[in-house]
Amino acid sequence: MPRFLRTIRFDSSDTHVFLKAADPDEWAVAGSFLFMPRPGYDPALLTGKERQAFVSGFFGLGSFGASTLVSVGEIEEDGITACEAALIRFLVEDFGAPGQEAAAALAREEVAYARALAEDTALNTLLAIRREVGEDGAVREQFHIVNPPGERPHARIWDVVEDTE
Repeated sequence: MPRFLRTIRFDSSDTHVFLKAADPDEWAVAGSFLFMPRPGYDPALLTGKERQAFVSGFFGLGSFGASTLVSVGEIEEDGITACEAALIRFLVEDFGAPGQEAAAALAREEVAYARALAEDTALNTLLAIRREVGEDGAVREQFHIVNPPGERPHARIWDVVEDTE
């Protein structure tokens, strides 16, 4: 079964740091296309919550909000098609794509990229993204695995053992 990115929320911080937080457990793409330089838009000038979405946000395909973390999950092929359709709709209706064909091409590319990120990654792996604007003005992104913390730092104060009587 194909793998894809799914938003995850451990606490309410996303609802405070992004203009719009993605809902938990929705399919997601990296979403870096949102921040590509274009006439009248320079991601280097972003501030506040918009800057936070630029620096560390994945793009949820249900709410069209941002998520700090995604996990790798399994998806049916018809789910991939639904992700593409949702992204096409967003690109045309909300993002100002010049037409359906251009939106479809970008949506296919974004969905394929998210799928490729997840494909060789273990299920339930947590991923984070980091974006920056390079000296040449290009947006660069890096993904990293978020490792769970190691053993708990607490000392064991008792053991449960079976009664032998």
